[in-house]
Amino acid sequence: MIDQKRVRETFLRLLRMNTPSGQEGPVADFLEAELRALGFETWRDGAGKAIGGETGNLLARRPGSAPEAPTLLLNAHMDTVAPTEALEIVEEPDGVIRSSGTTILGADDKAGLTAILEGVRAAVAEGFPMPTVEIAFTIAEETGLRGARHLDYSSLTATQGYAFDGGKPVGGIIVAAPSQDNVTAVVHGVAAHAGAAPEKGVSAIRIAAEAITRMPLGRIDDETTANIGVIHGGHATNIVPDRVECRGEARSHNDEKLARQTRAMVDAFNQAAAAAGGRADVRVERVYSHFGFSESDPLVRRAVTAGSRAGIAEVVTRPGGGGSDANIFNTHGIATVVVGLGYDNVHANDEYMSLADLTTAARVALELLRVAGAEKA
Repeated sequence: MIDQKRVRETFLRLLRMNTPSGQEGPVADFLEAELRALGFETWRDGAGKAIGGETGNLLARRPGSAPEAPTLLLNAHMDTVAPTEALEIVEEPDGVIRSSGTTILGADDKAGLTAILEGVRAAVAEGFPMPTVEIAFTIAEETGLRGARHLDYSSLTATQGYAFDGGKPVGGIIVAAPSQDNVTAVVHGVAAHAGAAPEKGVSAIRIAAEAITRMPLGRIDDETTANIGVIHGGHATNIVPDRVECRGEARSHNDEKLARQTRAMVDAFNQAAAAAGGRADVRVERVYSHFGFSESDPLVRRAVTAGSRAGIAEVVTRPGGGGSDANIFNTHGIATVVVGLGYDNVHANDEYMSLADLTTAARVALELLRVAGAEKA
């Protein structure tokens, strides 16, 4: 049985640990001790060393008591998008947990860590036939899925998984997510004195502005989006700028559309630079690749059944617009969907989490293990 008091205590304890990307050590230490007490073998991989962090991904395995059941991977990430060292937790009378407004809360993704840990605790206590469970508590998800990208997949055996890293509604299943390309353009112009000899200069900022004006951005269609999010350049108001860096992205559930959108962005920079007598060095990086599952897929059906058994009247299945560790797991052959936890306003100082929803999310984790334990691989 899920213990709501324990859910609250675990969540608050995790929230009080300041663990931005690369500094997940305190959370990893706490979770590792808890998992070992539940009979898990635990280990950490070399991802932390690879990215310059203080700890690697925390991985764990507990042999199941249902030998014919499929091995399941449960995932959440240990980092938060921003520091929370100044976090002041506010608990509302209706059970909503938020920060005082000066920092993020960190429910993304400490709610996921809590739900998985409590679900496993309850499953072990109840003693029903369980599948073998593998856990991947990852680092640096918020800075480009770097923990999952550097994870040692040779140590895992699961071919199916659930990433507890979604927002509203609780128990909702994200069955598809897009691919993403990052586009970085360094535009080179010619420096000159802006007052004495502006005609001798070629403005890199003007080239960048022309390029951005040319390219399709925003919502391109129902599967594709694009954005230029960072522009940095120039030295002083009296210097024609000779260098500017622009960073953007393109996402799509369709790789052909993504290729066209990315090419349009690259071409816009190159063409604008050539027309003005400058140069553009454009780099494209595939951050992650898309995945998609039908509602009839056994992976999805299991999650819907678990949500129903957890008391959710209607389990919502939908595509998502963002990336998560699930994208990387799918690339490595672990079929994974994302489970909603019910938090809202993530990455903002008005982020909040309902204790009732968090308790339901823990029930979903528990019921996933119960349903899977009754299956045959």
